[in-house]
Amino acid sequence: MKHRLQSEFQTRQHMLSEDFELYFYSDRSLAPVEWHSHDYYEFYFFLEGDVDIQAGEQSFSMEEGDILMIPPALLHRPVIHSFRVPYRRFVFWISQAYFAGLRRLSDSYMYLTDSQTAGAYRLHTDRITCNEFQSRMLQLLEEMQTAGFGCDARIPLLVNDLILHINRTVYRMRHPLAPAADPALCRKIALFIEEHLEEDLSLVRLSGEFYASRYYIAHLFKDSLGMSVHQYITKKRLARCRQAIVGAKSITEVYETFGFGDYSSFYRAFKKEYGVSPKDYRDGMRLHMEP
Repeated sequence: MKHRLQSEFQTRQHMLSEDFELYFYSDRSLAPVEWHSHDYYEFYFFLEGDVDIQAGEQSFSMEEGDILMIPPALLHRPVIHSFRVPYRRFVFWISQAYFAGLRRLSDSYMYLTDSQTAGAYRLHTDRITCNEFQSRMLQLLEEMQTAGFGCDARIPLLVNDLILHINRTVYRMRHPLAPAADPALCRKIALFIEEHLEEDLSLVRLSGEFYASRYYIAHLFKDSLGMSVHQYITKKRLARCRQAIVGAKSITEVYETFGFGDYSSFYRAFKKEYGVSPKDYRDGMRLHMEP
């Protein structure tokens, strides 16, 4: 994160601008913040910290990538448990008047604020979505602080884009669409899995490798292959283990190499797949291989 874009935390709870304000904070110490409310919308984009946000009767244990929307007049406060890691977040303030102007442009800008009838709203995002939001906010901060040519035209565009992106993200999470089958992508992911069976193959990694959401990949495998990504990976790892245990390596070396955490889980999976224990399979295969 660019240090020059960072702001020193302030206790001020009113806006200096008529429309919007954006801050990036990274604090390693902070005096307790008391309960307060304000007459504008507040969005927290949480990056790091050991923090709960109390809002009305709700309490949110914040995680990396969380976005929290706090409506006007709602009492809230952060509760910081420790500073073992810095408390890093973007804080975005938007006036009710600015929102009213957006409504005249399109109701799409108001989806979240209109559909959230009471209280605060937390949106969990994955790493890719979180990075997309960070990129938008950094662009906006750059424009606001550098005040280069055309900034008066570009800043409102970036603000509106950020607000619309929040609403679209919430809408998509509430209205998931069944992904269309993409056999080419499915084959690419399947090939990647087979070539990296000894490595981390979490949905988070696959999402990053193929620039597709975890939700999309999970449903793509289910629709195309009739099994989950986890089931597919397990089958491929078991097949590789079955080949390897006949060789010189011990059974322990084999199951640890291919991502099984302990022998009991490997034993159960192997016997369920092949009907015999790993040891019985190895001994039987070696017996048949003897001259």
